[in-house]
Amino acid sequence: MKKYTSSIIVGISFFLIWEAIARKIDAAYILPSPSKILQRTWELRDPLFTVHLPATLWVTFLGLVISLIFGVFLAILMSLNGKIQNAIYPLVVITQTVPITALAPIFVLWFGYSIWSKVLATILMTFFPITINVYDGLRSTKREMEELLITYGATKKDIFIKLKLPSALPYFFSALKISVPLSVIGAAISEWLGAQSGLGYFSKRMMTQLDGAGVFAPIVILSLIAVIFVFIIDILENKLIKWRNEV
Repeated sequence: MKKYTSSIIVGISFFLIWEAIARKIDAAYILPSPSKILQRTWELRDPLFTVHLPATLWVTFLGLVISLIFGVFLAILMSLNGKIQNAIYPLVVITQTVPITALAPIFVLWFGYSIWSKVLATILMTFFPITINVYDGLRSTKREMEELLITYGATKKDIFIKLKLPSALPYFFSALKISVPLSVIGAAISEWLGAQSGLGYFSKRMMTQLDGAGVFAPIVILSLIAVIFVFIIDILENKLIKWRNEV
């Protein structure tokens, strides 16, 4: 807990300054204060937490799981075969050159307001860091270590499982920490551009009503979701990769 003390102090200071500025401006539809946002969140708790939050979480979960499977698979393929790497790597980079705000409406045209238009947008935002980080992790092993294992009679399968996979684990968790907030953002953006439920959709609806605190309420929830998920991943990383902490 001590290592988060500085972050807590900075966070409290930020919200206190925000509260003071918002009260000075006194224009809640432009910049609502944190206290008004919390009050509005409580007032809107029923639709937020029973309808829109589950919808966003489901999109986030599906998009992240598919990205993990797809991204890890591509990373392994590229690490095993140089020709595949040369063919796939540029395509993976190209997918990140088109803004998701331009693609999300197209996905709505293809899939309508179903969950898959939003899941696809989430996948496009998250699979890139997973693919690249895991690929770099698999390539991070030293050639000397591979040659040593070969002299002990290790096969390519042994080298991959006993050397490359453990070396890639820290990179995998780093990719997760990047992808989780991106998955939440991707879900929210896709809901904003075309959906019938979700926190992004709810925020857009509040904006049309000039309800500043109502617009910020889903954003606060999205931020908390991302922070909680990254915190859980950090705990899992410390539990599963004890050897890195001992080095």
